Amino acid sequence: MADLPEPAIAREWLQTMTLIRRFEERAGEMYARAKVGGFLHLSIGEEATIVGSARALRDSDYLISTYRSHGHAIVRGTPPENVMAELFGRADGCSGGRGGSMHMFDIARRFMGGYGIVGGNLPIAAGLALASDYEGTEDVTLCTFGDGASNQGTFGETLNLAALWKLPVVFMVTNNQFGMGTALQRHSAVTDLQRKGESLGVPGMRCDGMDVLDTYSVLCEAIARVRAERRPLLVEAVTYRFRGHSMADPEQYRSKEEVAQWRARDPIPAYGDLLVAEGVIDEAAREQIDTQAIARVDAAVEFAEASPFPPAESLYDDVYVLDSSSTGWYSVRTTDPHQAAGEQSRELSPADGDEIPQQMSDALAHGEDAA
Repeated sequence: MADLPEPAIAREWLQTMTLIRRFEERAGEMYARAKVGGFLHLSIGEEATIVGSARALRDSDYLISTYRSHGHAIVRGTPPENVMAELFGRADGCSGGRGGSMHMFDIARRFMGGYGIVGGNLPIAAGLALASDYEGTEDVTLCTFGDGASNQGTFGETLNLAALWKLPVVFMVTNNQFGMGTALQRHSAVTDLQRKGESLGVPGMRCDGMDVLDTYSVLCEAIARVRAERRPLLVEAVTYRFRGHSMADPEQYRSKEEVAQWRARDPIPAYGDLLVAEGVIDEAAREQIDTQAIARVDAAVEFAEASPFPPAESLYDDVYVLDSSSTGWYSVRTTDPHQAAGEQSRELSPADGDEIPQQMSDALAHGEDAA
């Protein structure tokens, strides 16, 4: 077993894992009450993988996630209030209410988002790592994805380029045993996922994703190697999700007995038991951690409820990048002749006082799209 960190850090890990668990439970409740739209993917059971890996990063490193990303936003420091508001589609959400559950972002904390496309984050992670090389920094990118994504074309393509270009990225496959509702042994010919990058020049490692200490220890080693050698590694974190793939999942592909066996290894009570046994906390402190997490989540729900929806007239905001180096104009066309074009739906002025380029003005005059 890996060594415990100093007491203050050990307690913080338990606090964060507990906060993520209580947040996810409440998010599921809010979804059932129709407060959350779209899809909702919970990470209940994977808290040790989330916290152990993220705590191995520096603040300047990048973390990029999948559609199961609420916990990653929280572990990087995004306030739960803003994460819950994003689930509610409110203006105070971390993505302005425009992303919802699958598209959490907090660039200030170098959390580079969740992505709804399976494997879609892998090439973006390589791009982040390439940018670190261009800028000459020591920054490392940690890219998390599920076992199902290891069968996508983006997996092979990205690992090949990362190895060829010697990019500083740690690819962490969160092996939660199922790609949606398909068991690992049914969707992957190679079930030892740490080996899937070897033929592409990416060595592999494995950690117990149900053990925050082992996850932290292995990720620390992986990140240190990538930072020093400027070459990618693949880490397989073996874990399990206690809930279905999403809130819409009837979970007919696994037995209650299997779930119960994995629940017996629940990472939060297991780690809490260890801290009590080692004298880092007592039972009273343990209960207080849970009480505080529940109170914080209650406050997050209240904050989300009170947050306004984005105004309708902001629909076209941030669709295009308009600045001094990239001039343009909004153009949304409609087949209804009585509807205004997008550029007329709101008072907009060209960036930095630039005039609309002549070709763009001509395009707008002739009813053509321009951007």
